[in-house]
Amino acid sequence: MRVKREDAGNGQVALHIEVESEEMERSLDRAYRRLVGRVNVPGFRKGKAPRVLVERYLGREVLVEEALERLIPEIYEQAIQEQGLEPITQPQIEITRRDPPIFTARVALRPPVELGDYKSIRVPYEPVEITQAQVDEVLERLRWQQAPWEPAVRPVRFGDLVTMDVENSVDGGEPSSQKNIQYQVMENSSVPLPGFAQEIVGMTADQEKGFSLAFPTEHANKDLAGKTYAFKVVVREVKEKRLPELDDGFARSLGQGFDSLEQLRDRIFSDLLRRAEVQAQERYEEKVIDSVVELANVELPPLLVEQEVAYLVEEQARLFQGGEGGVDAYLSRIGKSEAELKEELQPVARKRLMRSLVLSEIAARENIEVAPEEVEAEIQDRLSRAGHGVEEARRRLSSPEGRRSIEQWLLRRKTVHRLRDIAKGERPEEVTRSSQFQDGGKR
Repeated sequence: MRVKREDAGNGQVALHIEVESEEMERSLDRAYRRLVGRVNVPGFRKGKAPRVLVERYLGREVLVEEALERLIPEIYEQAIQEQGLEPITQPQIEITRRDPPIFTARVALRPPVELGDYKSIRVPYEPVEITQAQVDEVLERLRWQQAPWEPAVRPVRFGDLVTMDVENSVDGGEPSSQKNIQYQVMENSSVPLPGFAQEIVGMTADQEKGFSLAFPTEHANKDLAGKTYAFKVVVREVKEKRLPELDDGFARSLGQGFDSLEQLRDRIFSDLLRRAEVQAQERYEEKVIDSVVELANVELPPLLVEQEVAYLVEEQARLFQGGEGGVDAYLSRIGKSEAELKEELQPVARKRLMRSLVLSEIAARENIEVAPEEVEAEIQDRLSRAGHGVEEARRRLSSPEGRRSIEQWLLRRKTVHRLRDIAKGERPEEVTRSSQFQDGGKR
């Protein structure tokens, strides 16, 4: 193997690698041994045909592809070790000859991080406050949830539950109909279409009404733009919620051990406070990280940004469609080209990378580490909350990849907690192995 290293600029390196014929021949022989048991060569039992016949039967290019699939990653790993490189990206491989192979591997190296005076950062923490109006809002939602639907002999209002028959068509096409569907009439609802709920308000039981909903060609929703939907609706029944009295009896009716309305109010208050504290802590830590990153100077290698953007595209497609359809289907759904989406995600990718690199550098400066017992404790904590999927969770979390992921998560959390302590002016000189966020809101 011959390797020529080239500084590609911007923190990137190109390795021009040429594999010798002898190494390629050994790789081809290993490829033959993997393939021979999977093919049926006429006149030979499976796995017994000599290489020359397997190569003739399949074609040499098949053996070459099988060989390169493993050879190139192996040669690449040898090359970066010989060159003493620690790439921060996956290699970008360009093959210029296949047999024996000549290829170029382009990688980005971890860029130097110039930290500012992060220990001087101070970010004010705003205490959490919960108002009685927030408690009352939760109580009203509970009343609504507990209230039964009862028939209402009056015109439809927002909030009612309506049973109705619906016939509809699009742009004068073939109509479709549904019988006895239940529809809750909400003022800001866009189901089934914007404006539909407003047409139902004021109707009475056994009333029939026809109406159309037309959408301009420049409408933001491309599925609606330029179309006209015609509806014929017959209201069969109108129901309303009869809210229970807000008293001690209501608190007891929830079946959660409350003896009085005051106990229920106290529980709601504490639950709201706990959630608000968590959200406030998250917002505070985000501000602290932003403040630290603003002081830092990092030149991001273009290849690193490119790969992060590609990851974000894949992640958005997966989350949006539940893993179905892939990137092309996602792009079609949102009405953007891949280039447009990648351009849109550039700032997001750069922000994520800056944060990751800066936090990693601070962890090293502050000698923050994660002990094996901390990883194990986190695994056990997650398993205790895994429910019925505990065995699958155990397999995933206990794998080398799972443990490495948890270690990285713990390291980031401890680093952020260290920065949080600095930003609040607490123990700025102390380096701890485990820092937990104990701050809370004020009642």
